[in-house]
Amino acid sequence: MDRTSLRPLAAAVATLLTLGGLTSAAHAAEDAELARNGGFEAGLDGWNCSAGSGTVVTSPVHGGTGALRATPAGNDNARCVQTVAVRPDSTYTLSGWVRGSYVHLGATGTGTTDVSTWAQSAPDWQRLTTTFRTGPATRTVTLHTHGWYGTGAYYADDTSLLGPGGDPVQIPAVPTGLTAGAATSTTVPLTWSPVAGATSYHVHRGGTRVLTVTGTSATVTGLTPATSYGFQVSAANAAGESARSATVTATTLPGGGEPGGTLPAHALVGYLHASFANGSGYTRMADVPDSWDVINLAFGEPTSVTSGDIRFRLCPATECPNVESAADFKAAVKAKRAAGKKVLISIGGQNGQVQLSTTAARDTFVSSVSRIIDEYGLDGLDIDFEGHSLSLNTGDTDFRNPTSPVVVHLISALKTLKAKYGPGFVLTMAPETFFVQLGYQYYGSGPWGGQDPRAGAYLPVIHALRDDITLLHVQDYNSGPIMGLDNQYHSMGTADFHVAMTDMLLTGFPVAGNAERFFPPLRPEQVAIGLPASPQAGNGHTPPAEVTKALDCLTRTVNCGSYRPHGARPGLRGLMTWSVNWDRFGGWEFSRNFDAYRWG
Repeated sequence: MDRTSLRPLAAAVATLLTLGGLTSAAHAAEDAELARNGGFEAGLDGWNCSAGSGTVVTSPVHGGTGALRATPAGNDNARCVQTVAVRPDSTYTLSGWVRGSYVHLGATGTGTTDVSTWAQSAPDWQRLTTTFRTGPATRTVTLHTHGWYGTGAYYADDTSLLGPGGDPVQIPAVPTGLTAGAATSTTVPLTWSPVAGATSYHVHRGGTRVLTVTGTSATVTGLTPATSYGFQVSAANAAGESARSATVTATTLPGGGEPGGTLPAHALVGYLHASFANGSGYTRMADVPDSWDVINLAFGEPTSVTSGDIRFRLCPATECPNVESAADFKAAVKAKRAAGKKVLISIGGQNGQVQLSTTAARDTFVSSVSRIIDEYGLDGLDIDFEGHSLSLNTGDTDFRNPTSPVVVHLISALKTLKAKYGPGFVLTMAPETFFVQLGYQYYGSGPWGGQDPRAGAYLPVIHALRDDITLLHVQDYNSGPIMGLDNQYHSMGTADFHVAMTDMLLTGFPVAGNAERFFPPLRPEQVAIGLPASPQAGNGHTPPAEVTKALDCLTRTVNCGSYRPHGARPGLRGLMTWSVNWDRFGGWEFSRNFDAYRWG
């Protein structure tokens, strides 16, 4: 959000980088066929497909009587895998026949460079082939096929791996390190350590298998509030399934135990220009209508970019002749809170660049923000870092384990504030699409450098604090075109843009297209849609009728346009707007439309 009436579009998307395919290699005389049941004549024997996505069909087939049919759904890309024994320092050729849209064939765990080849569109059978060389200690590799999120079923047949065979695949070891994260009233997140040779993991609750995943984390949903549960995990591959891990227990929160306390089922969030006037004029806190459930005070700003020292002051009378006194402002905040509203200090904005590049800046941030919260009697904090506040250092490529100091220190600071103020602390975030949804295509400077290091830079912050975030309301404005899960670009100002951008948060997505680094979905009650309140407030204003269409599509899957979301989310929390002041300037059109909307 900014102080000017209009802003230029966000920075252009970084240049897409591609790598050329590997060349074929001749095979020695001892080369053999290593893929088990590559023609799927024995059903799925030897193969494991994520989330039950795979089945064997008799038509269409490339050869024989069977072929794999696998269907992506939600945050699952229908990944089917097989672990094969290989020899170190040896060359292999992987091939297969595929048909469908966005079909991938590849190998991981090679010990050198993992390989993948794919067909964007194969209306009839098409052969894919690639080669790789194993590392000096590699004794197994994992073959995989998968489709893509938001696309239809794909088919695979006659999968082949040619090269020297290795020792037989062994059943993987028992997983260790099973840990339960912060539970909600209905969910428990779990993580565990990877197991060599495992191609999938089975999560058990109370002795019953409830989930199968290919990564080392999962969130068990549909639980009962205020209830204790026991969880175990086992590892599996083509040879079989390991014994189960030690049990970890977790207790769900009582009903309504969401981060930050209770909000209305559907809330309206607005930024209040408390420290400046802008072209919209100054609005006193006491004059903010009851329509607004969360009021973000714009802005707390640093004394310098890297100081971490955040200051907040009311708009000076020379700029805002109708500004109230500090005492009246605090009294109005207290009255809003007594009426059940949440009032937060928002840090950043266009002019408030904040880079917590040192531990000293981190600690100063915590102490200075605490002083503001305490002085004005606020409910919590909104993070509105823009510009160059967040970026990823070269080599920081995994959102689950960030290493860039500005990211690591921000996560630490927010966790400290959350611990200080307890479960009632409200934490919200308002990143731009460039820092979140663009991460579907690009993340930081990329594995080979050259990309904008800010791309997707909010993802590690959101992920690390997903159990503490009350609301995430991405700014669906001042944005360039962004690709959705349908692999089509969507432009701001339309219902389709809001549906596509919000569906990415509620479905999850592979970061930079890497299925092994999947950004898990947020809960619908954690998500609101960010929009400008009027045409003067920012680029990307959406007419009320289009806002209504977006809400209809997201909450009931009706009135949808070209983009259809991955299911109805009636629990979507609501809307955020820049700003209360601009809505007043526009005759309260935005808030009146929200108040009139029927949530089904």
